[in-house]
Amino acid sequence: MTTRRRFLALTAALPAVACGPRPATVSPEPPVRPLDLLVLGGTGFIGPHLVRHAVARGHRVTIFTRGRRQTDLPDGVVRLIGDRDGQLGALAGKRWDIVVDDSATRPEWVQQSTQLLKDQVGRYLFTSSTGVYYPYLQPGADETRPVRTEVTDPEDGSEAYGVAKARCEREVLQTFGDRGLVVRPTYIVGPGDTTDRFPYWPVRLQRGGDVLAPGRRDDPVQLVDVRDLAEFMLRLLEDGRGGIYNAVGPREPLTMPQFLEAARAAVNPEARLVWVDDYAFLEAHQIFDSVPWVLLKGNDLGHMSTRNDKAVAAGLRFRPLADTVRDTLAWWPTVPAQRRDAPKFSITPELEAQALADWRARG
Repeated sequence: MTTRRRFLALTAALPAVACGPRPATVSPEPPVRPLDLLVLGGTGFIGPHLVRHAVARGHRVTIFTRGRRQTDLPDGVVRLIGDRDGQLGALAGKRWDIVVDDSATRPEWVQQSTQLLKDQVGRYLFTSSTGVYYPYLQPGADETRPVRTEVTDPEDGSEAYGVAKARCEREVLQTFGDRGLVVRPTYIVGPGDTTDRFPYWPVRLQRGGDVLAPGRRDDPVQLVDVRDLAEFMLRLLEDGRGGIYNAVGPREPLTMPQFLEAARAAVNPEARLVWVDDYAFLEAHQIFDSVPWVLLKGNDLGHMSTRNDKAVAAGLRFRPLADTVRDTLAWWPTVPAQRRDAPKFSITPELEAQALADWRARG
């Protein structure tokens, strides 16, 4: 049984295991000058964190959305209504220092907004993805690695997504040149997650009992807390930077066992991890991923080995993994009951129970 002393020792060790020292959520010093920011989006996952942080830093923020989500944002945020697909009239004739494109997955959307805004804004930041490096045939991708802009396999959804993001990047950099900025995050996690990928682990570990832990003991994992991402994006803008940055955490390599041991200590030290390290067994039981872990083979061989040196040098910082896990768990009860009652977890209770039974039967 885990004693209180043991629990406190585990918790105290988490920052070193996970992501390093935690920065202040809001920098105490004011920015050089207040900026006028236009956020294309602003009510999804990254947007609210970015908007709140920008306002706290003294910037003026306008968001452009379809008006379908009533997200709680600070007073003073200007809301413009329209649609990325051809309905940009609300943006015409206005000026901003920065545009943050936080909602585009289609190149034609970016083409329309960059052409409209190229003479109305100073710089353009596009939120891309490390998905542009797919297929991940080799580990260690950095910002200089060539990316695909043509689909070679129409049946491969991962390639289609990466190519679309790469084309979006190209639109920004061709139109804005050195005034263009591209941030490529890995799996984004934390409070406000619009997917059920990462929330699985805090929720499952809190429930306790025998928890299926997938992957080999040396499988690396990568993730970035949405709040760290938002703070990094704003830091780049305040510093006047351009170019491409991989927003990937943690600072040092992290394995799946290290991740799960730290997450378990953060929310429920009594949960029992049952390691299943046989890839063939996992595939046979339809367990291919459970963010931040994925099967590292084939086109995903180097998926969790993207380099972050450039971003760290530019100011990307990481809060402790324990904070991310606990804060995600604390936020989960606030999501609609319909979602909580039927989450789209990649490992369902039924699938886990069957896999654990079969694994034990193998001896």
